[in-house]
Amino acid sequence: MFAVHLLAFHFTKLKEDQIKKVDRYLYHMRLSDDVLLDVMARFQAEMVKGLGRDTNPTATVKMLPSFVRSLPDGSEKGDFLAVDLGGSQFRAHQVKVFDDGKQSSQLESKFYPTPKEVIQGNGAEGVLLAWTKHFKVRGVQDTDVVSSLRKALQKHKDIDVDVLALVNDTVGTMMTCGYDDQRCEVGLIIGTGTNACYMEEMRHIDLVEGDEGRMCINTEWGAFGDDGALDDLRTEFDRELDLGSLNPGRQLFEKMISSLYLGELVRLILLKMTKEGLLFNGKVSTALLTKGKIEMKHVSAMEKYKEGLSNTKEILTELNLFPSEEDCIAVQHVCTIVSFRSANLCAAALAAILTRLRENKKLLRMRTTVGIDGGLYKTHPQYAKRLHKVVRRLVPNCDVRFLLSVSGSGKGAAMVTAVAYRLAAQRKRIDAALAPFLLSLETLQEVKNKMRTELEYGLKRETQASASVKMLPTYVCGTPDGTEKGKFLALDLGGTNFRVLLVKIRSGRRRSVQMYNKIFAIPLEIMQGTGEELFDHIVQCIADFLEYMGIKGARLPLGFTFSFPCRQASIDKGTLVGWTKGFKATDCEGEDVVDMLREAIRRRNEFDLDIVAVVNDTVGTMMTCGYEDPNCEIGLIAGTGSNVCYMEDMKNIEIVEGNEGKMCINTEWGGFGDNGCIDNIRTKYDKEVDEGSLNPGKQRYEKMTSGMYLGEIVRQILIDLTKQGLLFRGQISESLRKRGIFETKFLSQIESDRLALLQVRRILQQLGLDSTCEDSIIVKEVCGAVSKRAAQLCGAGLAAIVEKKRENQGVEHLQITVGVDGTLYKLHPHFSRVLRETVKELAPQCDVTFMLSEDGSGKGAALITAVAKRLHNVGQK
Repeated sequence: MFAVHLLAFHFTKLKEDQIKKVDRYLYHMRLSDDVLLDVMARFQAEMVKGLGRDTNPTATVKMLPSFVRSLPDGSEKGDFLAVDLGGSQFRAHQVKVFDDGKQSSQLESKFYPTPKEVIQGNGAEGVLLAWTKHFKVRGVQDTDVVSSLRKALQKHKDIDVDVLALVNDTVGTMMTCGYDDQRCEVGLIIGTGTNACYMEEMRHIDLVEGDEGRMCINTEWGAFGDDGALDDLRTEFDRELDLGSLNPGRQLFEKMISSLYLGELVRLILLKMTKEGLLFNGKVSTALLTKGKIEMKHVSAMEKYKEGLSNTKEILTELNLFPSEEDCIAVQHVCTIVSFRSANLCAAALAAILTRLRENKKLLRMRTTVGIDGGLYKTHPQYAKRLHKVVRRLVPNCDVRFLLSVSGSGKGAAMVTAVAYRLAAQRKRIDAALAPFLLSLETLQEVKNKMRTELEYGLKRETQASASVKMLPTYVCGTPDGTEKGKFLALDLGGTNFRVLLVKIRSGRRRSVQMYNKIFAIPLEIMQGTGEELFDHIVQCIADFLEYMGIKGARLPLGFTFSFPCRQASIDKGTLVGWTKGFKATDCEGEDVVDMLREAIRRRNEFDLDIVAVVNDTVGTMMTCGYEDPNCEIGLIAGTGSNVCYMEDMKNIEIVEGNEGKMCINTEWGGFGDNGCIDNIRTKYDKEVDEGSLNPGKQRYEKMTSGMYLGEIVRQILIDLTKQGLLFRGQISESLRKRGIFETKFLSQIESDRLALLQVRRILQQLGLDSTCEDSIIVKEVCGAVSKRAAQLCGAGLAAIVEKKRENQGVEHLQITVGVDGTLYKLHPHFSRVLRETVKELAPQCDVTFMLSEDGSGKGAALITAVAKRLHNVGQK
């Protein structure tokens, strides 16, 4: 028993001595975590360099765009042929992908050896940047390999194959694993060669146009260090191996990692140690001097857990080295250090990619999957375990699953093609859904002409009753001239909030407008209750404000901004034509809103007011801007609702007596098309929104152009695309079924150029829509189509009005200012630009300045009241 223990102790001591000896000899190959973190940082810097347009030419890590923009989503189907050239064998695969709900596929493969004379012979034609993995075919580098393959196929008349996708094996690996696990967004090859790819944000890829979505980047990381960035980590053995390779000075990182080189690295180390008398009693065999005699399969066999030492003895004996037990232990440890360094370096570069992915997503912690393939990873007894352990140590905030790829380069190529097929089919259907929103210049010209016709109908006595654009006289007959002064009250009712304002206007040198206001909510039950309840609520708000300001006893002139269609008989008489914007209070339509307000004030019996003017918010907008710019004779609202007013010559307004001077006309253009004149541009989505609204068949133009409805149009399109399986995995969530969930403010946020897709995704998630990156791109595109059409239609309508103004004035060229208000115009990132461009295109003889209004509905109401008072006083004198 004692003898057994003594023998075991002797062997352990012997093993420890040999391991220490090798550790000392190969000290520079043993990399600490600090060194690996440094390598990780260096690789991150190289990635950034490779992605930049200006820095890419000098970058060693080329970060090549693969133009693969989407991962499999499980709906792919069809028969595909894949050919795989990437090592010592050429493979042909037939891949059947089934859309059976189980994400299943069938693979049939045939293998053909690649003869040495082909590997190093002449290429036919074929854009390859550089050969690796011992390939050195002449005449192929810097040529298009797809055209080479197509030309070769044309020589065989019996083959009818279309080459659809050129796929790197690393990308194929990611796509294969992505079919089984949708979290997979990294592909890794550790075999004859080594490489990694991952899904990068388009906004970071300077080499490709566009910044929407993601694209798979083939890093080609084998060349990392070709610029000397890893010289401090490369040993004399690495340098010697490189000098004897087919491509000296290139693919230096790959030469420290891949199975093509690790066996040779072990041979060079053993040769030097033998020459220095540290192994085999200093006796070098011819085999040990021969390049390529130790391969990766030998290294793997020597590192096996139980039979490693006996394998080592057998392999070394075959090399005529006659090893002792000490030699076998030392050689086994040399293999361990070489393969461990490979796993460490690979882990450091992979950790850099995972960190970039996590930072791109702005996550504190990330779950992801790495698809992995390659003989070294699959066949080496310890490699996978070592790699996983080091990666998890270097990136503790990433939960990484490693998924082994099954025929990544074959099935993966088929998957890339299948995804491309799916995306092409999806693109066709998305384009078909959005095609009706793309308005040609001819169509917009037609809309402009129809608007002009409707404007004329609204002004004429005999056609006004049947006109869809009502052209309501406002009895506002002048714009501010700067002499207005005094204190005025203004009321503003036009949406879910109601405002009361005190406005102080000064004239002369110290000309100014001071405003004090308070906002009050209007509950839904009051918006849709009785008229009496609505006006009692308004008077209650006025009473609160007067008390708050300490002016309850003063009888101030009041302007009432009432932003709904009214037919006015005078400046202080306005009959409600019909509710819009979600209001539906009973017993109001056909009634004079000024009388209803006076009645409510009488019922309360606390204060009295001089109601001078009932004002539309559009007119208020024009007046506010007119106070700053006398050239402003048009007011535009592009917000919750949509409307325009302008100063029309009295001689053209047949429904009002008198031919002298001008009067502001409130067009109420939201009703344009209610007579069916623009049905040719209304989509099925517009019809669905109209039918589900509070006023079906009315305000059709407004429902295509205003903030209140754009979000709802988007929601209808999203539902349709989801039903077609083009969005949200074909699942219509409960939140998407809710009318009004997609507010127009979300359009503005989603379309913001500063917003990354990740943030778009977050907005959609807040709305209960579990979206992928691809979903986010489609949603953004839908929002863009809807809002662009709205701006163009608005621009076409406005072009009709500025052209009418030009003709009224009888001038060749008109200079005019449009006062604008409304959240859609102010907050949407593109609406105002598209509107301005459309007006310029459709009314080229008009030089239109757009001026943002400062509180048109409040300040404007006070200014209208002030102008009315001024004109009244002039009339009395």
